[in-house]
Amino acid sequence: MMAAGVACGAALAVLTVPAAEARSLGHGAGHDGGHGTPGLHWAPKDSGAPQARFRGLAAVSRHTAWLAGTGGTVLRTTDGGASWRNVSPPGAAGLEFRDVEAFDARRAVVLAIGEGEASRVYRTDDGGATWTESFRNTDPKAFYDCMAFFDHRHGLAMSDPVDGRFRILSTGDGGRSWHVLPAAGMPAALAGEAGFAASGQCLVTSGPKDAWLATGGGAHARVLHSADRGLTWAAADTPIPAGDPARGVFALAFRDRTHGLAVGGDYSAGQASPRAAAVTRDGGRTWRPAAAPVPAYRSGVAWLPHSRTAALAVGPTGTDLTTDGGRTWRTIDTGSYDTVDCTPDLSCWAAGEQGRVARLER
Repeated sequence: MMAAGVACGAALAVLTVPAAEARSLGHGAGHDGGHGTPGLHWAPKDSGAPQARFRGLAAVSRHTAWLAGTGGTVLRTTDGGASWRNVSPPGAAGLEFRDVEAFDARRAVVLAIGEGEASRVYRTDDGGATWTESFRNTDPKAFYDCMAFFDHRHGLAMSDPVDGRFRILSTGDGGRSWHVLPAAGMPAALAGEAGFAASGQCLVTSGPKDAWLATGGGAHARVLHSADRGLTWAAADTPIPAGDPARGVFALAFRDRTHGLAVGGDYSAGQASPRAAAVTRDGGRTWRPAAAPVPAYRSGVAWLPHSRTAALAVGPTGTDLTTDGGRTWRTIDTGSYDTVDCTPDLSCWAAGEQGRVARLER
């Protein structure tokens, strides 16, 4: 579903100490006039592409990140955002890139969304100097939204329902080739149900085999879980409101195979988004509403590096922080971002409209 989709980096050692999280986060000023964290702030980086909206973000490290966005744009930095190289695939200017998954500074896979042949996948092994188109959708009923990898070889991509069920693509060679998985293991979709290509986070993984996909548009906002790399799925309702094409779960984040976060709401401008955050502690079998949810529509979410309790949610009207595993959220910045991603070496990145990209710095 074509819908709405903050780059942070630098050492966040303070966030790896659980006892310090509740005490030290959430006081001070963010760079956009919001309330930020002491010694922590979003540091904007000049992407050099103000015309692009970046809903695809792959944070590799505090030095390396990839962006994917409108106009077939793909950018890469290897110096912490000081400079960005345009590594867009040739001939892709008419495509909408909404997801990018990167394994390192040289290897990455990007997903273009849209109906029919507009949905495509490209892979590079040389930092974007050359690209190979590894998948082009030929089914006019399919519309691919998101992509996720379990490791450097195994990954999935999801399409909105085709013939009443979400369609899943699978790769076992790092995105060099793809095949459609059998539909028999996928529950029936609800009327009007689809995914949101808002941040590259409507399909996520944890560990070698677990995957989750987020939905909206139907009578209920659901999360579907697979424990076998996409062959079979089980659906669970979430408390996030749906019942409208603009409402549902937009992004998921799992810090392990049991603890997960869901954010979303109504992406229509000016519409309220009550109960727009939920949490699971059983791998997505059940979801509970946040006691103090995000205050508005949010399209991206990520756990802070090596933290069991802290995470960030982002959207067009701000960034929110939780320090209690998703039970309560509070706004720490009012800048507009669509997607957020964090890395094992203690960095977080985010990106969004008007070429915005930022890194969380101390």
